[in-house]
Amino acid sequence: MSNRLDKERQKDLEPKRVEFALGELRKLGLEITYNDGTRIDFIFKEKKVQFYPYSGWHTGKTIKDGRGWQNLYNQLIAVETKS
Repeated sequence: MSNRLDKERQKDLEPKRVEFALGELRKLGLEITYNDGTRIDFIFKEKKVQFYPYSGWHTGKTIKDGRGWQNLYNQLIAVETKS
């Protein structure tokens, strides 16, 4: 766990956010390649994307880096709606 101000809050919320994100990514049919309880890696447009559910940070070659689940989700579904 990192040097956060409120480690108890992180300890409580992080598992819930990881489970939520995993469920949503699976609903989208994305291949999850790594999950250690703090970071989730998955394949999107044939490239690896990293998502940190507690902080909301996401990064990868096929998305715009940023923060927040909703921002990531909007990028992931934008591909489906254009198809």
